[in-house]
Amino acid sequence: MPPAPNPNLPLQERLLALAKTLQFAWFAGHLTLILATFRYSFSWLGMNYYGGMAQFCYRISFLAAALTYGIVVYKTQRARAKTNTRAPGGYIGLLADENVQYLAMALVWLFSPQYPLALLPYSIYSIFHVATYTRANLIPTIMAPKPASEADGASSPNSRRTVQSPLADKIGSFVKEYYDASMSVVASLEIFLWFRIFLSAILFQRRSWILIVLYTAFLRARYAQSSHVQTSFKHLGARVDSLVGAQGTPPAARQIWGTIKDTSRQFHDATDVGKYISGAGPAKKTT
Repeated sequence: MPPAPNPNLPLQERLLALAKTLQFAWFAGHLTLILATFRYSFSWLGMNYYGGMAQFCYRISFLAAALTYGIVVYKTQRARAKTNTRAPGGYIGLLADENVQYLAMALVWLFSPQYPLALLPYSIYSIFHVATYTRANLIPTIMAPKPASEADGASSPNSRRTVQSPLADKIGSFVKEYYDASMSVVASLEIFLWFRIFLSAILFQRRSWILIVLYTAFLRARYAQSSHVQTSFKHLGARVDSLVGAQGTPPAARQIWGTIKDTSRQFHDATDVGKYISGAGPAKKTT
């Protein structure tokens, strides 16, 4: 967290001090991702997603995503280096870090053919990151609140300050109200994206077979770490069970679905990374 803004400094100097922090670069990356995705959406709606501007916005979005998650991974590794500690489980434990996973997939998407759906999970995350940073850092810097203890004559330039802002309160309410629901949407989008890539692989589209392997590994890791992904898979399985169990469903369809479920369970058990990692659980995505 950057130091509290000094209310005695002019606004320009306060903003400049904030802009010099690594966390501001993280914030700028998320904001760039949102704006580039928003601009790309117009090209997509106009079915001009291979135009020059569309391709530029698409690549910039994932370049910004790689920057933001790269910053978080860097800060995590720097903190570990200072305390001379390592990720539990060695390299496998490092790959179990959600930030590393999203960084790796951002780089994969950056150099892969376009999959517009892949932008949405990153964009949703970025919306909440930008909102949280704006509430916790931008608004206090612009408004430069006085220290809460100033009335007692015990203030100091480095004391933490609080700001009373209707905008900050609305942002806080927005994040609190919609975060869990949005994470469920992200989980559903990530699952649906797997089927989109699988369709491309069936049609032997360019690089699709490499991509399906990489994305399957990513989604398997997400399933191990995210309760939202697990819930979305359970809901999907329940819906298919309901459809397959309906009267009039051919026995062959039931047999195929049973085979898919058995294969999925075997794949889940065979790829349980927890068997190879001792100690703490996987690292969660941080800001």
